[in-house]
Amino acid sequence: MFLTPRERIAEYEARGWWEGISVDTLFRRAAAEGGARTAVVDPPNRAALDGRPPERLDWIALEERVGRMSGALLEAGLRKDDVICVQLPNIVDAVILFLAAARLGLVISPVVMQYRDHELEYLLGLAPPRAIVTVPVFAGHDHAAMALRLASTDTVVLVLGPSDGATDLAELASTADPLRAIAYAEAHPVSAGEVLTLCWTSGTEARPKGVPRDHNHWVLNARLVIEAGDMRQGETLLNPFPLVNIGSIGGLVMPWLAIGGTLVLHHPFDLAVFIAQIAGERVNYTIAPPALLTALLKQPAMLAGTDLSSLRAIGSGSAPLSPWLIQSWRDQHGVEVCNMFGSNEGTSLFSNHVDVPDPADRARYFPRFGGNGLDWPCLMHRVIRSRLIDPATEEEVVEPGRLGELRVGGAFLFNGYWGDADRTREAFDAQGFFRTGDLFEIAGEGDLRRFYRFVGRSKEIVVRGGVNISPAELDDLLAGLPSVREAATVGLPDPDLGERLAVVVVPDGRAPSLADIARWLDARGVAKFKWPERLVIAESLPRNAMNKVVRSELRQIVHQALAPTS
Repeated sequence: MFLTPRERIAEYEARGWWEGISVDTLFRRAAAEGGARTAVVDPPNRAALDGRPPERLDWIALEERVGRMSGALLEAGLRKDDVICVQLPNIVDAVILFLAAARLGLVISPVVMQYRDHELEYLLGLAPPRAIVTVPVFAGHDHAAMALRLASTDTVVLVLGPSDGATDLAELASTADPLRAIAYAEAHPVSAGEVLTLCWTSGTEARPKGVPRDHNHWVLNARLVIEAGDMRQGETLLNPFPLVNIGSIGGLVMPWLAIGGTLVLHHPFDLAVFIAQIAGERVNYTIAPPALLTALLKQPAMLAGTDLSSLRAIGSGSAPLSPWLIQSWRDQHGVEVCNMFGSNEGTSLFSNHVDVPDPADRARYFPRFGGNGLDWPCLMHRVIRSRLIDPATEEEVVEPGRLGELRVGGAFLFNGYWGDADRTREAFDAQGFFRTGDLFEIAGEGDLRRFYRFVGRSKEIVVRGGVNISPAELDDLLAGLPSVREAATVGLPDPDLGERLAVVVVPDGRAPSLADIARWLDARGVAKFKWPERLVIAESLPRNAMNKVVRSELRQIVHQALAPTS
């Protein structure tokens, strides 16, 4: 299934930006070189997830299992270009299914385990699948029954285990002929320009949108993330995120294939298990949200006695990082934190210890990759284009201190939303750049002109008395407050100023007061108009499946807490 124009494929392959190879080609290369070395490792608690013991597969065994899974999918009636909706936990079978889909030319549409009838029905309506693949039961929920309930008459339900009314995919794969899949793949070759995945936006502000990505996109993704994380051949990577979007597939699975290393899986997130895996599996690289990295620094007992000597680097993003966080991980544990900023659509900036060695700069700034008359000695700079545009005037922002929406283009960018021509037109400007909705500014004069500074999402910016305030900036500043486990800010309507700022705090011990927060911000030279004027104490922050704070739900929490009681 081609959604990328043929002329673009030819141009980017000619430039060497796209290699013109499929994900299956990359996998076969890794398997041939990896041999008997460990390829993929199940979560140690897998038996509690789906009743099956955890597995450790070397590259030879993984290749054999992918072949059998490919044969099983053919026996189930699936053929090239069929869409399959996959709802699986982070287990080896999810990786095997991904690789089998790549071999056969299927379009895999992965969704998080938390989704129920309401969310799934919406996604299945946007992209009707030929098959739904899931587990019988997970976390007490009958996923097989839900899939059968939602499946259309043209949809086959495949379950990794016995279940009434569904096909047991595990049983089918145990007897399937891998040679049949090889013959099918040879007769129906998969081009690198064809779609492999249909991932879904996280929906923090609106209903999810489908983002198709080609094999070319994913193979390039591997090269870029290897560079960003400074990964080395054969390293061990720990994946704590579900295989549903660019953070997991692009951030770990694809780099793992490219470096021929070991992929250690983790699910559902359990801090004790996560730490034990880093030590026990001698993990070299992983990804973790800023909230988790902050919690580990503030509660050092969690890491007491844990050998982190193998851990070289951590990728982090989805929320602003603080200089304190990056500096502390380097000083206390010898671990470099790479600041990553991206989206399923193809927004991609990173600030790592190679290009930006200073922790304070790395937390605040991203290199201005892609044009702008600048030179960065990395692949990302060559394959992406970026610029800042004043969303009100459509003028390009070229001077420091002026807000602009980040617009991106190039070889990493998607082509448009699945089956939604209207939202696709809205998403791109007249020059073909993607409107990210993210506000940045050029960081400053002199050498700082080489950097962007993130200000916030355009939908999240608080306008107080005509002045813009970035909630993300304040979230970052409050991360180091000793009495706060985590905090997030949001705007509230105000008849006089337009909006005022409220902060929701999850305390660590004694709850801080507004005066405590004001003193903290004042000591850091933060202008008074940015200080929160309302405070709400909560047990946790509302987050979606990708661990991003959901500002719309945060507003509801504030409104409910501050509503007058009768």
